[in-house]
Amino acid sequence: MKKNSSMRIKVIAVVGPTASGKSAYGVELAKEINGEIISADSRIVYKGFDIGAAKPTKDEMQGIPHYMIDIVEPTFDYSAGLFKKQAADIIKDISSRGKVPIILGGTGLYIDILLKGFDLPDMNPDKELRINLEKRSTEELYAKLKEIDLKGAESIDSHDKKKIIRALEIIYLTGKNLELTRGKSQSEYEVQWIGKNFEREVLYQRINNRVDKMLEMGLINETKCLLNKYGRAYNIINTIGYKEITAYLDGTLTLDESIELLKKNTRNYAKRQLTWFRKNPEIKWDVYPEKLKK
Repeated sequence: MKKNSSMRIKVIAVVGPTASGKSAYGVELAKEINGEIISADSRIVYKGFDIGAAKPTKDEMQGIPHYMIDIVEPTFDYSAGLFKKQAADIIKDISSRGKVPIILGGTGLYIDILLKGFDLPDMNPDKELRINLEKRSTEELYAKLKEIDLKGAESIDSHDKKKIIRALEIIYLTGKNLELTRGKSQSEYEVQWIGKNFEREVLYQRINNRVDKMLEMGLINETKCLLNKYGRAYNIINTIGYKEITAYLDGTLTLDESIELLKKNTRNYAKRQLTWFRKNPEIKWDVYPEKLKK
């Protein structure tokens, strides 16, 4: 039975590429409409990923409650399925207190699985299969994924080896493509979608400026601290920001080379984020909070 829209929880989703001003916008919006923010970012769930993941500071939060930040150690294998379970509970809590849940972030898979009613396959990892897949390069694995499930491959970052391996594992174990294994049910939410973005040149300059600021704030020292505390954990050495600085610390890149690569990788990531979100026709781009109070 389909849920009547009046029975569904009303939420607002604020999405867009990195450096598009989502965080500041979300705080402004929350103040205007009595909202609380649930972060939908696959990296700021990790403790210690502060500068490199552009985690909002207490001052930037301006007293607005933020959830799903600093909840696990970098060695933990966090997933979209776990995000959906935890975020759904928080949405219910916020709504039960008469406030508006605002889902804010740039991780499209997390956002869509939470808000569009996708059902993820409940299956245990096949460690032997993962070990065998891990031996192959990211490029080989992504090519294989495109070969057996082109549509599924398009929903995954071609540089994210962990997600590519998980996708191949699901396909191999179920014998179905990703779309069929995810399934689809009626969403529990009535979603108002808002997109934040800038003209390309402006966005790229904002990204370059952000990287420069990260270096000034101590990105190199933060990377050293993470490596000293957790070792070469997958989520550290494969996260944009930390992986480029790790290459500098390893001596495989000069500092200037690592900075330029970080800027390039961040710009490419922003492109992939926009490609994902532009597939959603419900997103209204650059809607300001005063318009939402009517």
